[in-house]
Order: sequence, then structure tokens, then C-alpha cells
Amino acid sequence: MVVYGVVCCDSPWAHFGAATLLGFLWIQSAYVGHDSGHYQVMTTRGYNKLAQLLAGNCLTGISIAWWKWTHNAHHLAVNSLDYDPDLQHIPVFAVSTRLFKSIRSVFYGRNLDFDPVARFLVSYQHWTFYPVMCVARVNLYLQTFILLFSPKRIVPDRALNIAGILVFWTWFPLLVACLPNWPERFMFVLTSFAVTSIQHVQFCLNHFPANVYMGPPRANDWFEKQTRGTVDISCPSWMDWFHGGLQFQLEHHLFPRLPRCQLRKVSPVVQDLCKKHNLPYRSYSFLEANVWTIKTLRAVAVQARDLANPVPKNMVWEAVHTHG
Repeated sequence: MVVYGVVCCDSPWAHFGAATLLGFLWIQSAYVGHDSGHYQVMTTRGYNKLAQLLAGNCLTGISIAWWKWTHNAHHLAVNSLDYDPDLQHIPVFAVSTRLFKSIRSVFYGRNLDFDPVARFLVSYQHWTFYPVMCVARVNLYLQTFILLFSPKRIVPDRALNIAGILVFWTWFPLLVACLPNWPERFMFVLTSFAVTSIQHVQFCLNHFPANVYMGPPRANDWFEKQTRGTVDISCPSWMDWFHGGLQFQLEHHLFPRLPRCQLRKVSPVVQDLCKKHNLPYRSYSFLEANVWTIKTLRAVAVQARDLANPVPKNMVWEAVHTHG
């Protein structure tokens, strides 16, 4: 339908619709890549790897090797400020004031410097969150290239991953080139990227409003760290396809190889277990999770501009952050 809308239709509205559909295709293919990355989809590792390369590299242009590299660390130490790469978004975002201390990322092996640029950007992060999510896909492409073409990194199946992203960077530019002019091409790319922001936002909703900590999980506290570091999204069963199983974030983190069609069934058991051991089980609606995420970002933003961290304030900032 996307190809038909671009190649066979002359209407700009048809092209806009095709871009919207392409964004939703990328969202759903990312869920397939995620599931196959956890070896939930096919019967053998080889078939799962094929599904990963097709759904990830070839269809979305995001390397499954990069995703596994970061996602494994995320599952092991969810919401650890220095171990979980999914919380290390300095200089653009900070979910905790602890990041103001320029902590060292164990995952990346470098300091997360909270310099004047980072302080400025973090000060407005509750306003820039959604606009950044609309173009967050660009960062994923950059991270893919950085990993795959880094001579210092050992990348499993590097050649297959590079071949897969070459497939993407062949068909996608050719599809965009079929549009009649540059304004429509720009609109097409921006619209398709913006639609995928729904998924990027959900990734943040699952963890940004939750508890954070320093260091790796220790001894027997892994289960507790998973419950405190995740947020579920409550939705009716007929919307499960839209969230790709990630609405049951805690259940997925506790049982990462459990197929998404089983997550709703195991949810009551997890709730009872959390209640028994007095552990948090957060489940918000999509809107509530957005509100809590923005509150978290705003709380950190205000402290980034606090008198204890003096930076010149301007009248616009004062107006936006007026109290009382």
C-alpha cells in the first residue's frame, strides 16, 4: 500500500497517507524484531535470526546487532543510571539529578558530561521531549552506523547486519525519489519518522517515571529492581497489537522469552507476587504514563536551573516556570 500510494498516486494527500502507513509499518516490524530478538517467534535460532534481519535491518534500517547490544544491558540492569544505556541520554534528557554529577557510563565506557550545553538542554527537556521523539529515529540510524563500522567493536554477524541496512538504504531512498518534488519528499520522510514517535514515546513511558539507582543489581535484588524500574501501560485486550506486548513491561522483563500473546495471562500472577512481597506494580493508562513522564522530566529540569546550579535565567524561562 505504501509503494502504491507513492508510485501510482499523484495526490499529495495519498503521499501523506503512504508516509503514515510506512511509519506504522516500521512500528509493527520493530515489534517483530523485538520478539524475534528474544527468540520468541520462530522454532529455531536460525529462523529467528532471519526474522530479526528482515524486520530490523532490511525494513527499518536499524541494526539488530546494535539493538541486542543495548537491549541485553537494559534487561540486566534496568534503570541503573550507569549501567542501563536506555537512560543515558545526556545531553538531551536526564531522568535524575544524579546525572548532574557527570557519572561514568559503564556501558559506553565514558563519562556522561553534564556541561553547560547539557544543562541548557535538560532545563527545557519537558518541552522538547515530544519534538525530539519525532526525529529520534535519526539517532538510531547513527548508532547503527557507529557500531557496525567501528573497528574496535566485536559485532556478531557484522557482514549480515551491514548487508541488511544496505537493503534499507537502497529501497527507502528509491521510494522517496519517486515523489515529484523536494517539499513532498521532506514531508514524506518527516511524517514517517513522526509516526514512529508513538513507539519511541512508549519506550520512555515504560521507564522514565520509574525508580532509578546506581550500580548493577546485587545478590537477590534483581527481581526488586525490575519491579521498581518498570511501568506497565493499561489498555483493553483489543489494543494489545498497538503496544506490541510492551504494555506489560514488568511481565516482559521478568519473563523476556515469554511470547507477547501470553503476557496478559501471566499479569495477574505477577500482580499477586508483587502484592505478596510488598513490591510496586505500576500500571497507568497511556495518558497517565505520559503525564508522569513529563512530571519527571520537569522536576529534573527545574533543578537543573536551580540556584545551586547557577545559570543565567531569562524571562521566557521565568514565565514558563512561574510558581504560585
